[in-house]
Amino acid sequence: MVIPCKIGRPSDPETGASAPKEAPAITDGEASAPVTADTETLARVETPAPKPLPVSDLSTAPKPAPEAVLPAALQPAASLSPVPVPGLPPEEEAPPASHLAPLPEPAAPSSSLSPAKALLFSAACGLAVANIYYAQPLLDALAAEFGVAPAAIGLVVTVTQLCYALGLLLLVPLGDLLNRRRLIAVQMLLSAGALLIVGTAPSAPMLLAGMAAVGLLAVVTQVLVAYASTLASPAERGRLVGIVQSGIVIGILLARTFAGTLTDLAGWRSVYLISGLLMLVTGAVLFRVLPDVSHKKTALSYPRLLRSVFTLFKEERLLRVRAVLAFLIFTAFSTLWTALVLPLSAPPLSLSHTAVGAFGLAGAAGALAAAGAGRLADRGLGQRTTGMALVLLLASWGFIGFTPHSLTAAVVGVILLDLAVQAVHVTNQSLIFTVRPEARSRLTAGYMMFYSLGSATGAIASTSLYAVSGWSGVCLFGAAVSGLALLFWALTLRRGPK
Repeated sequence: MVIPCKIGRPSDPETGASAPKEAPAITDGEASAPVTADTETLARVETPAPKPLPVSDLSTAPKPAPEAVLPAALQPAASLSPVPVPGLPPEEEAPPASHLAPLPEPAAPSSSLSPAKALLFSAACGLAVANIYYAQPLLDALAAEFGVAPAAIGLVVTVTQLCYALGLLLLVPLGDLLNRRRLIAVQMLLSAGALLIVGTAPSAPMLLAGMAAVGLLAVVTQVLVAYASTLASPAERGRLVGIVQSGIVIGILLARTFAGTLTDLAGWRSVYLISGLLMLVTGAVLFRVLPDVSHKKTALSYPRLLRSVFTLFKEERLLRVRAVLAFLIFTAFSTLWTALVLPLSAPPLSLSHTAVGAFGLAGAAGALAAAGAGRLADRGLGQRTTGMALVLLLASWGFIGFTPHSLTAAVVGVILLDLAVQAVHVTNQSLIFTVRPEARSRLTAGYMMFYSLGSATGAIASTSLYAVSGWSGVCLFGAAVSGLALLFWALTLRRGPK
């Protein structure tokens, strides 16, 4: 039986008696249970009972001795802040909300592009883009066979690059509208046919028509790049795009080695016939190996799709800035590689096509060194990478200018130039692919149009300048364009990093 409790004053040390006094009433807000106590519990309290406090002041009450047991009557209400109870282990006390373990973050999406497939993308891109660069070390042979003046033979490269730009506008946006896997296979097959036309061309007009078709269809490279960026996870996109872009630049540079060697062995026509066979085989392999991954397709019609490319330029400052940089760096790039065969094949050097093509190996070394530019862009260092690369691009012309007198200086200059161009190019694409994920093919098309226009400008300007002012005029033009690229980049920083 529980006897109603009266809280008395401490016992008188002399008489041992206690003067009972009615306890003050406890409201519902101060306690959630009637104040009761067991006589045995009260007997175990060795220290004098403290003067009762309001429940709201319990947090400031003096703590009992460690061995004391707090009477049940003084336990706080469940709805109030808990009071630490001596004797309970700390781990049984509820931790504050701020110390709770955070919820695990969701895992990053995995990539559908394995390292092996990334290398396949890289090889296919290199093979496809090489088709528009085979002619550069063969310009003297083409001029001799078709009776074209050396100053005008650069038109072969210019026509190819202009049709490449047209293909970027007309064909690459189809990647946002059609199944990319099938689009890639069809373009590879048609490219093989265009290469067959070039390899069997009986006249200069037929040669130009075949080169125009080769340039138009070589844009399959950019469809592959956009497809690779779709398969890659966001955390790995810059690295994987860097791998694919390395294949493109290596393909551009090794095209010269491949073309020069085959021309010395079996004539210039063998270059295009063998390349056509390789394109046919590669297209079949890609169609069999590539995953048929669906992507978010645009609902635009084809005419509106083409107009939207220009709309992207209007709306995205990042695309405008990076496209202008692409125009300038590839003008410098094409200025070197289109005209390089002219001083190397002329006295006093008089190098063979194989030796001229071997310079592509030096350029490939520079391109491989820049493969990490995509990783730097992933880490937010795109602007720093761009600035350092443009400084190297400008400095490279100081070495390239000594080409007629020192092959060592020429090799150093080629390595620096290709390192710089590859670093800026990879950084550019890594950045613009973050703008509109649903429009990557159109972003690629718009950006690469400036790449192609720059290549066409450098090709026709370099051969014309060489005929007028020799190698010095070519190098001064290349250095001026490189300096303009550095100045333009520096001015864009004032309006905010993009």
